[in-house]
Amino acid sequence: MWRVSGCTLTYTDTHTHTHIPTPTSIPTPSCLGVIDPLPDLIQRTNKYLLDLRLAKWITQKQYEQLSIKLNEVELAHSYYLPKAHKPGTPLRPIISVNQIRNSGGLYFRYIDDIFITINWPARHLLKEVDRWNKFDENIKLSANIGSIVNFLDLNMENQDGQLFTTVFQKPSYEPYYLPFNSIHPLHMKKNIPFAMLLRAIRYCSIFESHLNEREKLRMSLLLNKYPNKIIDEQFNNVLVKFGINEPLTSINYNRSRQKVIDSPIKEKLSVNYEKTIFVHFTYCSSMKTFPIKFHILWEKYFDKSPINEVIPILGTQNVDNLQRRLIHTKSKS
Repeated sequence: MWRVSGCTLTYTDTHTHTHIPTPTSIPTPSCLGVIDPLPDLIQRTNKYLLDLRLAKWITQKQYEQLSIKLNEVELAHSYYLPKAHKPGTPLRPIISVNQIRNSGGLYFRYIDDIFITINWPARHLLKEVDRWNKFDENIKLSANIGSIVNFLDLNMENQDGQLFTTVFQKPSYEPYYLPFNSIHPLHMKKNIPFAMLLRAIRYCSIFESHLNEREKLRMSLLLNKYPNKIIDEQFNNVLVKFGINEPLTSINYNRSRQKVIDSPIKEKLSVNYEKTIFVHFTYCSSMKTFPIKFHILWEKYFDKSPINEVIPILGTQNVDNLQRRLIHTKSKS
């Protein structure tokens, strides 16, 4: 992004959309389909870029990078193009599920993906996808049909009518977690092995795949400086939380896994803000015992005081050190 006096020029390469933030250039919905505003927007934007170049406010290289070509841009959703996944949108790729219901199938819709399990021959489903693609030339569905599929972070395989699942890791996956020697509260670090093993139990349908995933997770945590004692402690805490009183084996794994899956999700406790005070402090290694000492002192001095009806909740914020300043993060704007 380049800033000049009185204006801001933004360039994005995340999508094939170039956003031109000028209020007067945004067309009203009534003109869409009658007047194509894109060529005029491109012409005026390129002229503005040329003026900036001639005034030497941007370099020739910047001008060439920012110049817009008609075959490389399209109107973004901010120009009132309806989003395909929104209810009520004519372009929404939602297909009637009557045939799926008749054949005993399942249909799930996500923002960018559609997941279907159905007892059809592959050629019938491909024919149906071709029919869906004729609904609108701007929406093309690509089908991935087979006995093995990776969806989100789950790998699923159909072996002779029996479904097997395990954790799926993208090719870009790297075994990096919050380092144990980082300046963060201990409970944040302990939650990582706990949550990751819980996911492995839920996703891995057989004990062997769970065992492999658990050992890969252990190695990743060890590489990130987690003590083996902490790892084993959190692995055991997963079993304790769900009332599993014996180590997981090939004999009891299915029964224990089903117990985890069937466990109800705890609802988030409501907070009475009239009787709750939130206190945030900058966390560092010397402050790790501060919460315990704080509550001890609170009970000591306010035990019989009316203020004791107020519940103190302590939160932490990271120290603003050199390491944090050197890390580039996405802007909130």
